[in-house]
Amino acid sequence: RMNLFSHVEIPVEDLDRAMRFYAAVFAVTFEDVVEIHGNRMAFFPFEAGAEGASGALAQGEVYVPTQHGAIIYFGVKDIDATLARALALGSQLIFPKTPISEHGFVAEITDSEGNRIALQTV
Repeated sequence: RMNLFSHVEIPVEDLDRAMRFYAAVFAVTFEDVVEIHGNRMAFFPFEAGAEGASGALAQGEVYVPTQHGAIIYFGVKDIDATLARALALGSQLIFPKTPISEHGFVAEITDSEGNRIALQTV
């Protein structure tokens, strides 16, 4: 058995700005920027064998940020702290923190590029 999703690419207009945003909000470090098929990409940290798909920030002609496409959910331990960091960096709150179970919450915000992304407690 295999999970259907294996990789996600988040469209960005300014890769350096997006890397700073995601690094600050999610406390992650990106490796070196790579060029693949004429596009610039920065890969999120990935651990083989761990749950979840790999992902990258992607800048190029075919990558257009939007609030109207697929919504990528980021698993976070502390949704309040993550929201606070994002809002301090200029994110807009699209969907407020809302319970989805007895202990779980979701919220939706914009990233530095205008994409709609979601936070979900794990």
